[in-house]
Amino acid sequence: MNLYLMRHGIALERNDPSALDDDRRPLSPKGEKRTRKIAKGIQRLDIPFDVLLTSPLARARQTVDIVATALGAEARVEEIASLAPNSGFAHLIADLGRYRDRKHLLLVSHEPLLSGTLSSLLAGDSATHLDFEFRKGALCRIEIDSPSRPHPGKLHWFLTPKQLRLLG
Repeated sequence: MNLYLMRHGIALERNDPSALDDDRRPLSPKGEKRTRKIAKGIQRLDIPFDVLLTSPLARARQTVDIVATALGAEARVEEIASLAPNSGFAHLIADLGRYRDRKHLLLVSHEPLLSGTLSSLLAGDSATHLDFEFRKGALCRIEIDSPSRPHPGKLHWFLTPKQLRLLG
């Protein structure tokens, strides 16, 4: 199974008066524009996503909707609560069990959940913690045997938002 971990695009600042609360804080105009360019880069990668999973928070949902539109994959988008920022690795892995028959899953979420998930997938249950900088719009591919045996995973690539925009 290939998991593609993506951080949501650039959102409005927390103190922006139009951002009513953090859960409903949307992408900024700059974030929308950059996410569309990133989506074109993802399209060029020609990944056959079986499902595009997203956090229920507005900025993640907007990000996945932009990517899904670029890929013609709107019908394959699903929200799962375990991708919300207050979730944890164990909860996410348990939820991914429902998708064990899929080969390519895009997960759009937040920090620190993404970097923690990547570290746990690569380092397993060891005390080792790997540090990753998931910039807004970054995407990586990690291969795991299955959600029931998620580690050790194999990191195939990690693309920055700038690299994805250049691909587009």
